[in-house]
Amino acid sequence: MPRFMPPATPVDAWVEMRGCVVHAQAVAVQLRNPHSILATFERRPEAVIDVRLPAGPASDAWRDVEQLAKAHRVPVVRGATQSERVGRRGQREAAGGRGGIAEATVKERQDVPLEVLFGGAAENKPVAPRLWLALDQLQDPHNVGAIFRTAAFFGVAGILLTRDRSAPLNGTVYDVASGALEVVPFSHPANLIHGIEIAKAAGLWVLGASEHATRDVSEVDRDRSWLLVLGNEDRGLRRLTLDKCDETCRLTARGEIASLNVSVAAGVLMALLTTGGRPTH
Repeated sequence: MPRFMPPATPVDAWVEMRGCVVHAQAVAVQLRNPHSILATFERRPEAVIDVRLPAGPASDAWRDVEQLAKAHRVPVVRGATQSERVGRRGQREAAGGRGGIAEATVKERQDVPLEVLFGGAAENKPVAPRLWLALDQLQDPHNVGAIFRTAAFFGVAGILLTRDRSAPLNGTVYDVASGALEVVPFSHPANLIHGIEIAKAAGLWVLGASEHATRDVSEVDRDRSWLLVLGNEDRGLRRLTLDKCDETCRLTARGEIASLNVSVAAGVLMALLTTGGRPTH
């Protein structure tokens, strides 16, 4: 079930907790990639709380952010010499340590129910097979953000994430994704196995990516809609997750390095599974 998002509240009603600005169960993140902020303005302009810009000239992207902020009547603080944050009493405080940082406070995008995430599977079958992703306890926010960005590039239909022992969808994820979190729907079930079962019920086949698999990705049937499951950076897929996979596949190394970073491997797998490409032997 999606997390509850209360109605929009004034900026001074927000407080800081663990590096994020929160009000009740709603969360706002600090974004420093202007392209992430521009994507939010395009999809959810009401989610942008404020924009803070340093003195002096700004890049074209930040000028676009400022113009959109003014157009949507979002508060813009210009000329601040230090990054600011919302203090516990709702007052602006200097974060200190870094001067002249351009950033915006943006309400996080809410996840969707599993039935909505996988709702398009039955609708597109059997005409247009599609690809979904599941991330099994990925812990590096840079990896999660990069996977979201690549998923948006290749038209992935949605992403299933674990709730526990996983990287939170914080400002780093949003900024690395460069707007992709505004495009790709995602779900945060309490139990990944339950999410996989919902995917299967919707008509998806489950494909686990594992360096220990006996089959190369080139042997995977491209005429099926897949839920591609990617494992933790160190341990890979958990045994219980592997047991729920219909098939497993690997990327076969062509050189002397036997493995790839999970976000890089995810990009290669997405490219092959969505375009029908085959690696050369």
